Amino acid sequence: MVCIMNEELELEIGLKVLEVGTGSGYHACTIAEAVAPSDTSKEKWGHVWTVEIIPQLCKLAERNIRKSGYSDRVTVICGDGSLGYPEEAPYDRILVTAAAPDIPDTLVEQLKPGGVMVLPVGTPGGFQELVKVYKKPNGSVETKYLGGVAFVPLRGRKGW
Repeated sequence: MVCIMNEELELEIGLKVLEVGTGSGYHACTIAEAVAPSDTSKEKWGHVWTVEIIPQLCKLAERNIRKSGYSDRVTVICGDGSLGYPEEAPYDRILVTAAAPDIPDTLVEQLKPGGVMVLPVGTPGGFQELVKVYKKPNGSVETKYLGGVAFVPLRGRKGW
């Protein structure tokens, strides 16, 4: 699923990425390697901001990311990721790794025109679908449905 989501994000060197739902930090590191490869000069690097609502997971992820050598390319924020992270917006790409009840308007607002967001949408324990959101240059969005998935529910004000 990590590979599928990364492919659908259309990652490139130099992009600013927001991840909602850090978990262990693994997925953020795979994104960092795509947008800021270790074999590329730092001037060309993008960056990943990843937001986790569970404090214990924030600490675990920070430790894992540091041990893996990605702390210069990944920033962990402990907070309500359903609200995004407006301090660094807008983002070229947004990834949500927990199922939202619908596409959070807060995240669409933080996505750059021309940007891509990938997230699962659906009910906890019920039907969920992976959705790819394109934000057009005029600010409107177009969605593409990628198939059924099963994720934990998104927590926070725009989640469950």
